Amino acid sequence: MNRLTTSWGAIDLARFPEDPRETLRAWDAADEYFLRQLGGIDGAAATDLNGTVVVVGDRWGALTTSLAAHRPVQITDSFLGQEATRANLARNGVEADAVELLSVRDVPPERIDVLLVRVPKSLALLEDQLHRLAPCVHADTVVVAAGMVSEIHTSTLKLFERILGPTRTSLAVKKARLIFCTPSSQPTRASSPWPLRYTLPADVGVLAGRTVTNHAGIFCAERLDIGTRFFLRSLPERHGPERVVDLGCGNGVVGTAAALANPQASVMFIDESFSAVASAEATYRENVTSDAKAEFLVGDGLSDVPDESVDLVLNNPPFHSHRATTDTAARRMFGGARRALRAGGELWVVGNRHLGYHVRLRRLFGNCEVVASDPKFVVLRAVKR
Repeated sequence: MNRLTTSWGAIDLARFPEDPRETLRAWDAADEYFLRQLGGIDGAAATDLNGTVVVVGDRWGALTTSLAAHRPVQITDSFLGQEATRANLARNGVEADAVELLSVRDVPPERIDVLLVRVPKSLALLEDQLHRLAPCVHADTVVVAAGMVSEIHTSTLKLFERILGPTRTSLAVKKARLIFCTPSSQPTRASSPWPLRYTLPADVGVLAGRTVTNHAGIFCAERLDIGTRFFLRSLPERHGPERVVDLGCGNGVVGTAAALANPQASVMFIDESFSAVASAEATYRENVTSDAKAEFLVGDGLSDVPDESVDLVLNNPPFHSHRATTDTAARRMFGGARRALRAGGELWVVGNRHLGYHVRLRRLFGNCEVVASDPKFVVLRAVKR
């Protein structure tokens, strides 16, 4: 836990879920720059935060918690970010109903007077968010965005300009930058190009030639990533009624392949991204027409799945948290899988060879087998004894 000092007081913040081994803070220089601008520090005029304040893409709740007195609406694609906000509000004695927490799949407020955007890593997610929010913005709406210099490009500014109105940027401070946008009085409204659909290649087994649905912001939304492609060619052949989990499901191609290969299986799709789970459900519904059962869960890995209730977990774990490289998500996924698997149940993992997942899996499960490998990727199998 760390303390952040703002114009509205000092607050204690932590990421979610809390991990004593985690060294990353719950905010960065872009959040600090954002809050200094809004609070009128360093000679800038304080931002008028009257009316409906909407905070988009707040990563761990630093912005929302700081501005809780203004009763903001938070919009995020991250379940973990949403849970971090809840925990940080409680940690600082803020009543839960002081803030409205929405996902990017929810309907936004009809009128937005102050729009605060934390620029996401995904340009596609930003594009989709701005299209969704544009009808709620009026000519007097205050629009400010923030991000690290590495996250803000000419294409970022062009999106704000094209969808909302004239846009300018600030000087960089601690490698962070602000964006100021003035909504057009007569904006041109256009529909979001998302979700995007594409046809899968011929070398992915039962999914060959089938269509995948991708909402904005999910991993490799415009094409099938090579790691998943390699995984699909190496999936286990299973039969009979069993419970399968596509953990970190993304667009759901892995779990959909498992359902097609074994119609008696019940497949659960889990991801911390609201858009990913929506994509997975759309992909599954379009391609699986049998009586196979499926569940779709936005959550913190397998934390809501009962102990010893699963037969097979399929996992392509992320190794980035925004701009930081970390194995925190993989560690939690592997530990959750071991707890949720029945005796004899299996965890299948695909990952870059250099990540060394085999070491952690052997330590956790007592065994780990290399199922398939190429110069870049490896598919591993661990069995719960």
